[in-house]
Amino acid sequence: AHDEKHLKVRLSLSERSDFPSELRFVDQRIFGGMFISPLVATTDGLPAGAGSLKASIPQAAAHIARDVIDPHRKPEDLYVALRKKTTELKRAILDQGIISGVGNIYADEALWQAGLSGLRNTGTIRRPEVQRLNDALVDVMTRALAAGGTSFDSLYVNVNGASGYFSRSLNAYGREGKACLRCRENGRESLIRRDPFMGRSSYNCPVCQPRPRRTRR
Repeated sequence: AHDEKHLKVRLSLSERSDFPSELRFVDQRIFGGMFISPLVATTDGLPAGAGSLKASIPQAAAHIARDVIDPHRKPEDLYVALRKKTTELKRAILDQGIISGVGNIYADEALWQAGLSGLRNTGTIRRPEVQRLNDALVDVMTRALAAGGTSFDSLYVNVNGASGYFSRSLNAYGREGKACLRCRENGRESLIRRDPFMGRSSYNCPVCQPRPRRTRR
């Protein structure tokens, strides 16, 4: 295969008919890195994630919480982690020490699906709300993976160079000024709004994702 434009590292692997001959690290956005890290025990004594049977994890990643779709993660873990913090809900689910794998787009989609404002203080969150949010996170991430992710330009492609098409399924992100689909189904009129957020944007419905009183503008 030809060398990719952003090829950074090439590892030659054992020559087996059922195994790739190379592992390539292609970093399109120049955010990544590669290094060797010793294994340490997981804090909960459970396997490190899907596909692993060992209760060990690279030391450099030991501080990162379990992924949204990790089979060993429980909704209660998310509830406990959220209640330990005093911060806005969206900031919390983007915190890799609380739950990992959630990006800005998927945070907006999950919060919309759960009917929760990202401005809610985590100290006020209740178990049924966390269960709703957890279900939404799992659903959004599962559907996004099945669709190959969300591609807005040529940098966001898979290993075969194909773009993801989850952008066709977005209900909140990037829909500023458009009708909230849930409100429309329920006979209400509401438009998705965009707010600045940590140098990026947040998209939400002001009607079905009610804001806490002190943050209303």
